[in-house]
Amino acid sequence: MLSRICSAALNGIDAYPIEVEVNAGYGDTLVVIVGLPDAAVKESRDRVSTALTNSGYKFPMGRTTINLAPADVKKEGPSFDLPIAIGMLAASEQIETDQLDNFVITGELALTGAVRPGKGILPMALHAKADGKTGMLVPEENAAEAAVVSGLQVIPVQNLREAAQFLEGEIKIAPAKVDIAKLFEYENDDDCDFAEVKGQENVKRALEIAAAGGHNVLLIGPPGTGKSMLAKRLATILPPLTLDEALETTKIHSIVGLLKSGQALVTQRPFRSPHHTASDAGLLGGNINPTPGEISLAHHGVLFLDELPEFKRSVLETMRQPLEEGVVTISRAAGTMTFPSQFMLVAAMNPTPDGKMPGESRSSPREIQNYLGRISGPLLDRVDLHVEVPQVKFREISGDKTGEASAQIRLRVMAARQRQQKRFAHKPKITCNARLGPRELKVFCALDDLTKELLKNAMAELNFSARAYDRILKVARTIADLAGSENIQSEHVSEAVQYRSLDRQLWT
Repeated sequence: MLSRICSAALNGIDAYPIEVEVNAGYGDTLVVIVGLPDAAVKESRDRVSTALTNSGYKFPMGRTTINLAPADVKKEGPSFDLPIAIGMLAASEQIETDQLDNFVITGELALTGAVRPGKGILPMALHAKADGKTGMLVPEENAAEAAVVSGLQVIPVQNLREAAQFLEGEIKIAPAKVDIAKLFEYENDDDCDFAEVKGQENVKRALEIAAAGGHNVLLIGPPGTGKSMLAKRLATILPPLTLDEALETTKIHSIVGLLKSGQALVTQRPFRSPHHTASDAGLLGGNINPTPGEISLAHHGVLFLDELPEFKRSVLETMRQPLEEGVVTISRAAGTMTFPSQFMLVAAMNPTPDGKMPGESRSSPREIQNYLGRISGPLLDRVDLHVEVPQVKFREISGDKTGEASAQIRLRVMAARQRQQKRFAHKPKITCNARLGPRELKVFCALDDLTKELLKNAMAELNFSARAYDRILKVARTIADLAGSENIQSEHVSEAVQYRSLDRQLWT
């Protein structure tokens, strides 16, 4: 007898349908899996056969052929265990049900018959809904993740017997439900707040501008000035994720397996901080079968690169395209994958090899030049704000005065983002000022004659590139939004220019 089970597999951050066909025939007892299975899928024969026996079912006698369609796409991972087991039970007539076409089934089986959690459940749930399925059978630990997809009946199952009895109608299982509004209730980490940072008001101002417009930032200063401390607190002033952003971010974390058991959504903006020994594949993604790297895991969040010159130059140069386009495309023999990577880059570095400012450093000019030369000009041009982080004065460290709390700064950032959302309402691909294209710059960043002359003189004196000109306009637009101004004024451009001048002082 032949049975068909609906399942799904991953392609990048999206899922596509897989039909598991199981045919129980005559002959010697043998299980054959076809359809380009990898080693993990081939091993499912042993897991499924043992799970069937330990769940109280009979292993089908004769030749059992399992086809995973489409047959020209490689199938990976153990998530086909449960659909294969259900298919074998239906093909051997140990269960009778008319529900197989209505549900997408996924899950790994333990030898006891228990269903173990898997990766990529959210993309599969989104596919199941788009494909018009009634519901989805998922491991219990993944139920909350799938339940964020409205209009889909998500059935959490603990073991093989429970899944079979539900499909036969012998038992009823309540569909999993989540309160999405409650998931988005913001909870700030009391151990991480801008109020704890003494002094550094100019750096806080720059980070507020960066958060308001989604701009990239480079913090330059001696060791111990608080660069890492400030960068880690940037996440506390970013605006909350929208539902669409949360779904896209959760899909990436789900396929990598970073969601905790029972976690439904990633509701806080990611903050990723890879070590400077990270490889190209670790940062961009890749390996034999392309998977997301750190820049995709930081999608809609922050990528913090501490000790920037210590990263391999080849690794840093690979970020130029993702910084510009917001996506990363990886080509391998297994295929080409495109992952989203709209992140804020926050980098920190010392001005010289020994950490002191150039006038105070004991390093030779050649050593300083070689140190700074690890960061290319094109990469610097893609960073909107270059900020000096000076030593904190003793009276500021020892004083009782605390800084402004993250919650207060966050309100101003959210107000500026709301102005941008209203401005770009007819351009859904532009989410913040940092994503403005050349055409939008002319429309939304128009300058009067006096401000144009000011910017012209700054460009000539500091020898800015054309890309730096665009960055200055974007930052000025954000400063105007923070000030509640519809038009960009000369003071907004002046402040934006000063965030581009530090790199010229050091790199020339």
